[in-house]
Order: sequence, then structure tokens, then C-alpha cells
Amino acid sequence: MPAVTVENPLILPRIAAPAEGSVPRPVLTVATAPEGFEGEGFPVRRAFAKINQKFLDPFIMMDQMGEVDYQAGEPKGTPWHPHRGFETVTYIIDGTFIHRDSHGGGGVITDGDTQWMTAGSGLLHIETPPESLVMSGGLFHGLQLWVNLPASDKMITPKYQDIRGGSVKLLATADGGGLVRVIAGELDGHQGPGATHTPITMIHVSVNPGAEVTLPWRRDFNALAYGLAGTGTAGQDRQPFRMGQAVVFGDGDSLTIRADEKQDSRSANFEVVLLGGLPIREPLAWYGPFVMNSHRELQQAMEDFQAGRLGTVPAGEN
Repeated sequence: MPAVTVENPLILPRIAAPAEGSVPRPVLTVATAPEGFEGEGFPVRRAFAKINQKFLDPFIMMDQMGEVDYQAGEPKGTPWHPHRGFETVTYIIDGTFIHRDSHGGGGVITDGDTQWMTAGSGLLHIETPPESLVMSGGLFHGLQLWVNLPASDKMITPKYQDIRGGSVKLLATADGGGLVRVIAGELDGHQGPGATHTPITMIHVSVNPGAEVTLPWRRDFNALAYGLAGTGTAGQDRQPFRMGQAVVFGDGDSLTIRADEKQDSRSANFEVVLLGGLPIREPLAWYGPFVMNSHRELQQAMEDFQAGRLGTVPAGEN
């Protein structure tokens, strides 16, 4: 798992232990992600498919893409497709993806890089593996997260952020048992590079076998965890969860993740993504690639797409 790392995490800034009297967040539920296919046929796990939306707000959905070891000729992507009303966050752990969109955004992301696309008022985009990966095959593993925008921001101008793995804020837990990558938002006064319209925190944590990580967490944020690789527990009562399972935490201002003593996966550590955000608490109307506040707005988005008002596909690529 070549996401950005360091040989000795003890040289990194340390995350302070939660303040005395902090309230640990309990585990409300653990849900196993159903498996399916997306785009032109790459395998995904629908991380939040079995979780009530009231616990997800401001997040809409998240797909774990892979982990899959492609043979030559097998790597697949997505065709050109529209979006409006939210942001897509694509985090690549293994492999390479190329992004292009009709607003002029684009780039290549690989091995710990993130692309952050604010669809806003709408655009078309495409995500594909490079020709070299299609020819050779190889390991592919990543996440795509959808983050809602409040009604006041749904029609803002589209934007693209290219977040290199080397710009991610690296931190260590107090005893060095966990390596924390802050991709967006803030943790214990440390800011990640991703600029967000909706206040959120997105973190990738690698927990050493047998180690426990307790992090301070904003009380007004929700809190979710998703296992990328390995096995461990969540909460002070040590609810088991593993790769392909999501955890919903209740109220409080700290959360705990622990790695099992033995890890039976390709990764040596328990790999977990942690998400938190300020709930938007607005009506949600979601259909396919559009996330709006009403069915009339969804209809307008479809009409605008069909009329070419969300952008056009470059000549010869239909």
C-alpha cells in the first residue's frame, strides 16, 4: 500500500491525547459494504449502502474501488458522464487514474494522490486508467467519496484540486503506533491540503498491529470509519470491524480504533479511513449523477445535461 508514508513516524508531529473529561464516541453500528460494479466494469464496494442517510450527512456515498490485481487488458474506467450539486473526492492508494472534465480540470493521480472535483453548477468528466496500465495490468485500489454541497453552493463554478500525496499532512499518535494522513480538514490543529466548501475532515490512518489510536474529534461533526485493509476494533468497547466494513460512531469528542495483533491481509497494518463533517440538514434529492434539494432541481439538471449546458464531450470521444 504505497500511500504516502515515512520510515520512522516518531519524527512526525504528535497528536495530543484527548483532553481529560472528553467523551468517547460509542459505536452505533457496523455495516458490511455490498459489492458491485461501476463505470465500464471495475469492482466496487458500496461503503455506506447499508447506513441510514441521517448518519452520513454531509456525505452522500463512498465506493472502495478494488482492491483488484488486473491482468493485462483488464483495467477499466468510466465513460464521460455528468455531475451537479456536490463534490467528488478520488483517493488512489495503488495504481493510476487519469481525470479530465469539460471545465478544463484534469490530471494524473497515483499512489496517495487525491483529486477533488467540485461539480457545482455542473460538468462532464471521465476517469480512465493510463494506456500503460491497461497494457501491463497491475494492482488498483482507491476510494471515491461524494460530499454534498449546501443549497447556497450547489450552483457555484466548478473547480478541480490536484492534491499530491506529498502535500498530505502526516502526523503520529502519541506512542507512534499510528500514522495519520490528514487529506482534508483539521485534526488537533493540523490542517490538511484539501479545500472544502462543506466543513469536513478526511483522514487515512495506518494502525500498527496491536496498537490503539484515540483521536480528538469535533463534537459538532458526525464520525464514520471504513476498513480499507486488515482487521481491528472500534470504540472503547472494541466492536470488531474489518476491510469492507463501515462504522458509525455516536456523539462525543474522541474516537478510538485498535488493530488486531495479527493482520491477515496484503497490508502489514490496519488501514482505516476516518470521515467527519458538519451536517447540512437540508432536503436531499439524489438521482444518479445529480445531488440537489428538490425533484424539480433534479429535472432541471437532467434537462440542462440533455441540452448540453453542462459541457460537451471533446470531438471524437463520444
